Amino acid sequence: MPKHSHSPTLTKHHKIALAGVATLGAAALAFSAVPSSAGTVATGSPEAVAKVSYDTQVKDVKGAVTDQLAVRNVKVEAIAAKKAPSAHARHVAHVKKVHAAHAAHVAHVKKVHAAKAKAAHAAHVQHVRAAAKKAAHAAHVNHVAKQAADRSAQRPQLQPAGYGNNLDGWIRQSLDIMKSKGIPGSYNGLHRNIMRESSGNPNAINNWDINAINGIPSKGLLQVIPPTFATYHVNGTSWNIYDPVANITAAANYASHRYGSIDNVNSAY
Repeated sequence: MPKHSHSPTLTKHHKIALAGVATLGAAALAFSAVPSSAGTVATGSPEAVAKVSYDTQVKDVKGAVTDQLAVRNVKVEAIAAKKAPSAHARHVAHVKKVHAAHAAHVAHVKKVHAAKAKAAHAAHVQHVRAAAKKAAHAAHVNHVAKQAADRSAQRPQLQPAGYGNNLDGWIRQSLDIMKSKGIPGSYNGLHRNIMRESSGNPNAINNWDINAINGIPSKGLLQVIPPTFATYHVNGTSWNIYDPVANITAAANYASHRYGSIDNVNSAY
């Protein structure tokens, strides 16, 4: 059986080279077929002259083909270089892209931090304003309450039915309470000390003696200082030191513990 041989695939460069060789062969045949002119004087043998001319022409054709192949190679390489960017150019582009992404991330982080700082500052300002407003309101409430308490302290309480709202009624009511609590004292003893201490004014206050200098001035009908009033206060009476009945009863209770009775007090006590 005949053997089939497979010729290798010709590349573009091989095709161009074969074309050049074919052209060279055709040119050689053409030159060999042309006879020399009658007027040409040849030296040496005709075969030698023909060979020299043929060799020269073949060299010229071969040089031309080689130049064309070189030009084609340069063009092909230039096209390939334009189509395929260099690895360095790709690396530079990648680095620029990474830097741009990093810069965008940094800008975003700064923007987020600035927004958070602004929100925190606004919240702090709002908190401070709310606290100041709350404190001012509390101070106002306390001020109003204090004013009301002061007005109440300056105003003697009304006496229960059966007692007059005057010095006589206050003394009589105090005597009844003292009797129920076992506190000694008489109408005359109470009246005498009240007139000496306050002239019968339930809102009297001493702002000049040693107690006043110490910040605890004497107050009320029997000029009792607040600590004494609190210590000897009698249950069932008001905690207002200016209240006539509460003031008299607390003072009589104090005198009974220190002097045996309010009747035994004839001067400052």
